[in-house]
Amino acid sequence: MEFFKPGRYFDIWAQHKWWLIISTLVNLSAIFMLTVYPGLNLGTDFKGGTEVEIAFKKPVEAGELRKQIGSIGFHSPDVVGVSDPNNPYRFLIRVQEVTALNDDQKSSLMESLCFAAKGGGEPPADKCPAGTRATELKFSPGGDKITLRYDSTPDLKLIGERVSSVQDVQLRAGAQNPQVVSERDHKVEVLLKSKGDQLMDGLVKVMGAETVPDAPLRVEWVGPKAGKQLRDAAFKSVGISMIFIMAYIAFRFDMRFAPGAIVGMIHDVFVVLAFFILSRKEFTLSTVAALLTVVGYSVNDTVIIYDRIRENLGKHRGRTFPDMINLSVSETLSRTILTTLTTLIPLTAFLIWGTGTIQDFAFALFVGFITGTYSSVFIAAPTTEYIDRHFFSTKKARPKAPLRKKEVVV
Repeated sequence: MEFFKPGRYFDIWAQHKWWLIISTLVNLSAIFMLTVYPGLNLGTDFKGGTEVEIAFKKPVEAGELRKQIGSIGFHSPDVVGVSDPNNPYRFLIRVQEVTALNDDQKSSLMESLCFAAKGGGEPPADKCPAGTRATELKFSPGGDKITLRYDSTPDLKLIGERVSSVQDVQLRAGAQNPQVVSERDHKVEVLLKSKGDQLMDGLVKVMGAETVPDAPLRVEWVGPKAGKQLRDAAFKSVGISMIFIMAYIAFRFDMRFAPGAIVGMIHDVFVVLAFFILSRKEFTLSTVAALLTVVGYSVNDTVIIYDRIRENLGKHRGRTFPDMINLSVSETLSRTILTTLTTLIPLTAFLIWGTGTIQDFAFALFVGFITGTYSSVFIAAPTTEYIDRHFFSTKKARPKAPLRKKEVVV
């Protein structure tokens, strides 16, 4: 299938300066929005927090739900309705609070459970008689479990009371909590309520059990330190992928082609980020995966045009590099349009009928594939011409050879 008859010649180069100016302005705007205002709307994956998905039993307004969550002690809740025919009152709730115990809570628990850390003084004998002193205390990374060890058979009821006495620390409901997990070592496990559990309990109190379900659909949380590590690793992965792609382009063709491919990919990444900022969609690990996919798609399109440029440089000696760009883009334009449309059609279905993460992933790919096609023609190729003219050309450009008879300038 061909959109254009063979032999059509499009003078892409004639307008390349205007496209470069527009692209530069778009990228500068994206950098400003990214670094100054308003910035990316980072998801729980990157900024930390607790995410709870609930299917309510009765109709609930997002504004009222946000107000009720704030009234039970959670700050800056984010409430998003989820389209689900099976659960018409389904909401995604995100709060800044995380399950992990802070240093003050850990110190209070160590003191309450009569645990003397190395270098610390002995716990008072009147409050911590023999047999009630923990010889070992460990906190789980998630902050929802405490593991204790004693010299003798522990008093589970006393342990539960001492844990509950610490402010903002609650035992998870259950007859076997705390429980002995190893009688030989007198090892005890204490399960604490996560922020998701506390959120559900608070909603039941203010909204009633007839509205709030017994359990959420899912609960996830990420600590702020882990979120920062994930964010840094995500941007590093995109940067490293670009370095390896530049090395591949330089090896596949030559060094004058590599910078154009990298500039085009950077352009695509910033355009996708700009659309995410403008639409206030969440930037998550799924978005990073979409960015890497966009980078791969963009370089694939660029390589097709580069391959045709290299082929035409050998076939049409005496014609200028800009003319080679026009000819190569014209010859591959039908293929480029067909490939892009083939990928955009299924993505459109995901954009319309997809929900949540799938819809955001499709949105990033939809924007990225369009801008990736654009950058291959109007960014990568002109950049390669600039590099060739200023760093690789050893003599003045020769006059352009006459066009073939079947070519038509448009």
